[in-house]
Amino acid sequence: MKTTKELIDLIQLKQIDKLHFEGHSITVGSPNVFGGQALAQALNAACRTVPDDRYCHSAHAYFILAGNLEKPIQYKVQLVRDGGSFTTRYVSAEQDGKSIFVLATSFQKHENGYEFQESAPEVPQPEELLSWSDIYEQSKGFLSERMNHFLGIPRPISFKPTVIQNPFDKTDLPPKQNIWLKFNDITNEISIQQFTQLLAYSSDYNILMTAIQPHASKAAYANTQIASLDHAMWFHRIPDSYSDWFLYSIDVKSNSNARGLTMGKIFDRKGKLLATVAQEGLIRRIEK
Repeated sequence: MKTTKELIDLIQLKQIDKLHFEGHSITVGSPNVFGGQALAQALNAACRTVPDDRYCHSAHAYFILAGNLEKPIQYKVQLVRDGGSFTTRYVSAEQDGKSIFVLATSFQKHENGYEFQESAPEVPQPEELLSWSDIYEQSKGFLSERMNHFLGIPRPISFKPTVIQNPFDKTDLPPKQNIWLKFNDITNEISIQQFTQLLAYSSDYNILMTAIQPHASKAAYANTQIASLDHAMWFHRIPDSYSDWFLYSIDVKSNSNARGLTMGKIFDRKGKLLATVAQEGLIRRIEK
């Protein structure tokens, strides 16, 4: 999967009946279903049961069981409420009759109101930076097999970290990360709903890995069990262009009891705040 069209096709579910949808999976380098895929697909199912003039403003999800990449996922929607301004949906994603993921999400019609947002951080522009693909090509002979496999997977999104961490420098790192992302071969002809689902998919990248940075002298991708536990996302604004770079600014809030809590803000190139993300995940040390 290399293009945004392929990603949209993955997110767009097969409709079984009015409230029942089915999806399939593509690996991002993990042996299990990628959390961002489940989030985007569940959002797709919910979107298809609400009026066209209502757009998702918040989504709250729990990852319950690891999804099997080889089996289809059944998405079942519950019509919780249809109000004058807001619409609420609940989605359960199931395999073998068991829920592996649940989503509660709310939609709102457009309304005029007050405008305020925090400013985007000042960081190098993406044209000055190396992408994951560039880093992979330059360092694939030196990285661990697990990291080589992860970075070598073709993706529909390009990522450019503003700071490249040296995996061989065993020192603790700041509890934050800024990374640019761009959807490959995207057009501005997609709908707002489709862009919201693409942004939800991308929001599960990078956010939990940032949680181990304060422990980088000991913790790494290769010796840590990492898994999303829950994920919340609020959608604020739509960018002027879908085809430009977006900045994902991530901060670690707390690590305890083998769990990490991180928060992220997604800005467009002009500094417009598009979405806010919060995720708690498992960061369990793998004992030899």
